Amino acid sequence: MKFIQSSAPHIRKPRSVRAIMFEVCLALIPAALIHVYFLGPGLVLNVCVAVSVALACEYLMLRLRGQSIAPFIGDGSAVLAALLIAFALPPLTPWWVTATAAAFAMIVAKHLYGGLGFNTFNPAMAGYAVVLVSFPAELALWTAPVGAQIDPGSLSLLQSIQVTLTGSLPEAYTWDQITQATPLDSVQIGLSQGAMLSELFYDQGLTTYGAQPWIAINLAILAGGVWLLGRKLISWHIPAGVLFGVAISALAGRILDSDAYSPLFFHIFSGSVIMGAFFIASDPVSAATSRRGKLIYALGIGILIYSIRAWGSYPDGVAFAVLFMNMLVPLIDHFTIPRAYGHAR
Repeated sequence: MKFIQSSAPHIRKPRSVRAIMFEVCLALIPAALIHVYFLGPGLVLNVCVAVSVALACEYLMLRLRGQSIAPFIGDGSAVLAALLIAFALPPLTPWWVTATAAAFAMIVAKHLYGGLGFNTFNPAMAGYAVVLVSFPAELALWTAPVGAQIDPGSLSLLQSIQVTLTGSLPEAYTWDQITQATPLDSVQIGLSQGAMLSELFYDQGLTTYGAQPWIAINLAILAGGVWLLGRKLISWHIPAGVLFGVAISALAGRILDSDAYSPLFFHIFSGSVIMGAFFIASDPVSAATSRRGKLIYALGIGILIYSIRAWGSYPDGVAFAVLFMNMLVPLIDHFTIPRAYGHAR
């Protein structure tokens, strides 16, 4: 028998929470750069507000709970949650909306459940869901991407800061000038008004300029997700399960009525499915534990995302799908965690 020998060290030091969070944040940088290129500097402002509020709330709750400050506030979990919130919000979201999402994520979804490692729900998605329900008008104002047929307005960085701080545009602009419905919004609104899918794709340019920015952003997110897989920071089970759940649902919809249900490519690359699969649903604290459990958990998320998009009131649905399956994790774990050898159920 031939034994494989590798060079020392044979026992490696496990990754710290801080190192893992740093690498996940690093994987989002390419997507952030492309996001800023197509949609303007608003993402940077969202990040600044979300990170500042998240760290402040983290500090406050640690003090109130009598916990050590340094090891927890520097572990990077609050920063990662803030980054995910910033990506989920439109680029010109008023600062108080972003602050509300970050504060709810840290205070309620994380620390009221016991802090890092004890939260039942994904903090970023809990914070985003709260502001999505509370501020629907503000969260519908997505900046028109570069290359859109309407005039994107070309707001400068200072003008973007003004909008973020005040919630109002400079006098020379209107919201119709600089915002545009996302591809998911356009399809949902059009179908609800009785339009055919083929007409919507042609009129809205969803196969050309209307979808290209979102495809580019999602490809960058996908590259970051593949890098996380290569670094073994996440396992393949959850991303594969989410994508497979969306895929089988989309294919079933196309078979049922190809002019009423969007194709698979559109569902994968026009919203936050890829972000949800690689960066949100894969959260090790709020996700299922066993391999079989992860697949069930992720498959449920994928099917729910499609169901909310096809028949619900919200055009995307990733946040609600993740939060709903978070509630089912204890049940999934109960039936899927392997039995220890020598113990009967």
